[in-house]
Amino acid sequence: MVYETILTESRDKVGLVKFNRPEARNAINNQLVHELMDALEAFDRADAIGATVLAGNDKVFAAGADIKEMSAQGADDMRSSDFIQAFGRLAALRKPLIGAVSGWALAGGCEIALACDLIVASESARFGQPEITIGVIPGAGGTQRLARAVGKAIAMEMILNNRVLTAAEALQYGLVNRVVPVERCLEEAVGLAQQIASRAPLAVRAAKRMIDQAFETALARGMQSERESFFELFASEDRDEGMRAFVEKREPNWVGR
Repeated sequence: MVYETILTESRDKVGLVKFNRPEARNAINNQLVHELMDALEAFDRADAIGATVLAGNDKVFAAGADIKEMSAQGADDMRSSDFIQAFGRLAALRKPLIGAVSGWALAGGCEIALACDLIVASESARFGQPEITIGVIPGAGGTQRLARAVGKAIAMEMILNNRVLTAAEALQYGLVNRVVPVERCLEEAVGLAQQIASRAPLAVRAAKRMIDQAFETALARGMQSERESFFELFASEDRDEGMRAFVEKREPNWVGR
């Protein structure tokens, strides 16, 4: 498809989506969030894609929601709109989503980064939830995912008092996986995605699903679900191939079945 607010391409089993509203600092409007989800879900369905990278540009990942568009909305308008609900579709993606974050990731932009499974940040990355400064709170997962990622104390300060985390702080508090120079950020994220995409597809999706469940369910229930997923993978062709390749000391040829 041809999009207006994002750019898409594929690189060796990896889907790549880039925000493309540089004139608005990649602010997230209704059109962008729907084009974004359309592209991410298309990559998620594609058999040839094993993981997806989401990026902005060197100066900004995404600077939050488009306030000019949102300022005309009342409470009932927001409830009836599918703008916020569209963000929820990020959690339903089956394949890993890797964020490549350079520059500002604010408000809705930070919430999209938080919804990624892994984050590669550049040294210029800055993470913030400044909604309190315009009289609202994060509405697309910020209060929930941020607290789980960095802990209650730091999340409280970021959301209640507009604290912004540097890339180094984000790494220290466990928000990101690694920090690299700006010029290497995208390639590092794509390289990480390609490594993951080279793994057994069924096992990757099962592992992602189980890790996500660990944050949403009691330990005993999670352990039970993990065991069931583990047992089910023993019925897959990829399990046979992986163990045979290990014994034969060669690289496996995954088929996704």
